Amino acid sequence: MVFTNWARNQSAAPAEERTPASTEEVVRAVRDAAASGRRLRMVGTGHSFTGVALTDGILLRPDALTGIRSIDGERVTALAGTPLRALNELLDERGLALANMGDITEQTVSGAIQTGTHGTGRDSGGLADQVVELELVLADGSVVTASPGEDLFDAARVGLGALGVLTAVTFRVEPAFLLHNRRRRMTLSDILDSLDAMTSANEHLDFFWLPHTDACLVKTNNRSPGPPSPPSALKHWLDNTFLENTVFGAACALGARFPALIPRVNAASAAALGDSESVDTSYKIFTARRDVRFLEMEYAVPREHLGQALRETRDLVERMDWKITFPVEVRVTPPSDAWLSTAYGRRSAYVACHIYRPTPNPAYFEGVEEIMTRLDGRPHWGKLHTRDASYLAKVYPRFADFVGLRDRLDPGRMFGNAYLEKVLG
Repeated sequence: MVFTNWARNQSAAPAEERTPASTEEVVRAVRDAAASGRRLRMVGTGHSFTGVALTDGILLRPDALTGIRSIDGERVTALAGTPLRALNELLDERGLALANMGDITEQTVSGAIQTGTHGTGRDSGGLADQVVELELVLADGSVVTASPGEDLFDAARVGLGALGVLTAVTFRVEPAFLLHNRRRRMTLSDILDSLDAMTSANEHLDFFWLPHTDACLVKTNNRSPGPPSPPSALKHWLDNTFLENTVFGAACALGARFPALIPRVNAASAAALGDSESVDTSYKIFTARRDVRFLEMEYAVPREHLGQALRETRDLVERMDWKITFPVEVRVTPPSDAWLSTAYGRRSAYVACHIYRPTPNPAYFEGVEEIMTRLDGRPHWGKLHTRDASYLAKVYPRFADFVGLRDRLDPGRMFGNAYLEKVLG
């Protein structure tokens, strides 16, 4: 019995697996773990690249802990194992929507929140910032509800599973809305000259720079009164399945076999970039399909350092002559008040570097990480990095408070693992 993550770079062989279908069954598992001196973790769908979800003790799979528990006006409570994909559909059926979200929808709501999944937004933050209540099972087997104004609420929204097992999440939602999506090609040079204007002019800005070129694909999403004008089924398949997955996967495989061709492959990809626009249901615009397996490192830097971070990353790739197939992705978020949110207390910009899974390049990640940490960067908790507690304590103002709360709630480290020992101490 082995758990392996989506990227196939993390695995664990737990002593026992369980699939709880209720909070009461989670309580029973926690008490059994305490009685037998074992550790316990609940996994999601394995979309973290770090070992954050691994355990050698009792592994809880939340596959049966799914669905909407209740709806009260614009407050919706979902069970922790509900995939974001299913939550979007359930909300849409009721004329509701999340204000913002990331582009991957395979994650569970608890896994996405606990690792700080964020998306991009000028005014609206990540998933943790849309949470208004949490239900957790603590190490002593008690069930608690954390609400705004409590330390546990601000700590546990991005809690890494270190404070308790999340069993239900209440989101603040709003009436369903449409987004006007516009895609266009720009040069990285032009973007660097207009970063502030672009981020202030659009509710959601996301762009991808193709290494070895000056080309970027810029995506902007802004609310629209309608009418809807979604892409045709053929256009959707062509862009989201064929070009962004099938063709891109073939390009990655070609580059893996013949690395010297990668700059030319990227140049051809850049030449193929075209402008398009559509108006559709918000979650259909926010989300994307990702079939090509990769490894990823992502850092959040203060927004004012984004230009420097991108220039130095571009110069580093050129200087070291690394052959990089995957684009570098850039997103932004407003400040967050969740203690371990990568956006805690500051307007943030995210720089995400990816590598095709069969051809890892640790030197690339190490080089970019040196740039990001020099700029007070905070690594995404679910993506590859080498930072430890001594570094993280410097960039998170409430880090000591989080560790102190963990000491009180889980002194025996039932919810611990090797990754948490490294990042929390």
